[in-house]
Amino acid sequence: MQVAPMKYLMDLIYVLVAAGYSPVLIYRRLRYGRYRIGWGHRFGKITRKYPQKKCIWLHAVSVGEVNATLTIVEQLSKKFSQYEILITTTTDTGFARANALYGSQFQVCYFPLDFSWIMRRAFSVIRPAICILMELEVWPNFAQTAAELNVPVVVANGRVTERSMSRYMKVKPFVKKMFEKVSCILAQTEQYAERFRRLGCSADKVIVTGSLKYDTAQITDKVEGADILTSQLFRKFKIPLWVAGGTGNNEEAIILDVYKKLKKHKEFEDLRLAIIPRKPERFDEVAALIKDNGFDLIQYSRIKDKTADKSSIEHPASSIQSVILGDTMGDLRKFYSLATVIFVGRSLVPMGGSDMIEAAALGRCTIFGPYAFNFQQTVNALLEGNGAIMVKDDEQLLQIMQKCLADSQFRKNIAHNGQEVIRKNQGATQKTIDQIVKVLGEKS
Repeated sequence: MQVAPMKYLMDLIYVLVAAGYSPVLIYRRLRYGRYRIGWGHRFGKITRKYPQKKCIWLHAVSVGEVNATLTIVEQLSKKFSQYEILITTTTDTGFARANALYGSQFQVCYFPLDFSWIMRRAFSVIRPAICILMELEVWPNFAQTAAELNVPVVVANGRVTERSMSRYMKVKPFVKKMFEKVSCILAQTEQYAERFRRLGCSADKVIVTGSLKYDTAQITDKVEGADILTSQLFRKFKIPLWVAGGTGNNEEAIILDVYKKLKKHKEFEDLRLAIIPRKPERFDEVAALIKDNGFDLIQYSRIKDKTADKSSIEHPASSIQSVILGDTMGDLRKFYSLATVIFVGRSLVPMGGSDMIEAAALGRCTIFGPYAFNFQQTVNALLEGNGAIMVKDDEQLLQIMQKCLADSQFRKNIAHNGQEVIRKNQGATQKTIDQIVKVLGEKS
């Protein structure tokens, strides 16, 4: 008697939210070209490649969550070869990444909107044997529909940030009912597990398995395609390069100011800077900022696909007054692998940080700011293992950059320790797969 009204209430709330948010969607579509594809998927019109098979529905919101699926998708495809794996994402960048990784083998779609009728349509087409949600992407009508159809839902690589926790606690009774429909929560840390319990998740359903991102991180110092990037940009391979990756609003201005101050020292005049913003829609904004700061702008997008004889390449980054803008998708790791020092962005401003595991795994001296609260477990692990450096502000960033550039042994020690931290924290994949096997076994 209470279920149907709740569905209709959620649908009404979604309608009101959509009405209020539609101007933003329209603006982003016109200005940045977002939200132009996938609307059939979003309305539940999803097709399967192998409809005769059982199906594992795996959902990952965006690029970070998609990257974290690498090892479990590999293991799931081996362990459950009789199943089709269908992968959904929410963002355009997540869809592009998932399609690049899995499109040739699995069906990749956008996640349906959480209206009750859309979810019913999606479940009727997908007919999943199990749903696996990466990190924390439980939606009310999704969870309700899965429960009605007796489809188990597993949260893998689960985490609840402090900010999310404070929001959920305001509507705890509602959140508790939603999480009651989840079969199993595989948390990254005990701290995250405790937060799930406080939100009303049954203690016996919450299991600590570790972070999958440590398992997906490739511990190496070389990345395929990095040599091409080098030949396109630099005359000399071993010039010092500072890479600021995954940067956010107002952060690039701080980075450029620190870079200016570094360049005033004769010993650092050969230093080059590459900035790779987190969001593609900010590429033009950051390009203008670089030029406004008096630097020659090098947009990698204008160089990447050019083919030329090596003897004719102009090596634009050879100018000491140049700053490289990494305005392409899928090249961040290549830039990281060439870096002398890496700054992991969205952390000098209160945006929660970007994932620093990839930087540390590549054996590069890694720095981040004080606002990396979305990756607290990784922050704690790296700092405890002396595998990264946290700076509190721009002044300290300048000081640390000077030390890292001037003291190669200090820099190498940080980089080595970072890789060791990654190694010590691996092993979550097998624990995750074991629990998924258990849930599927109980269902069958």
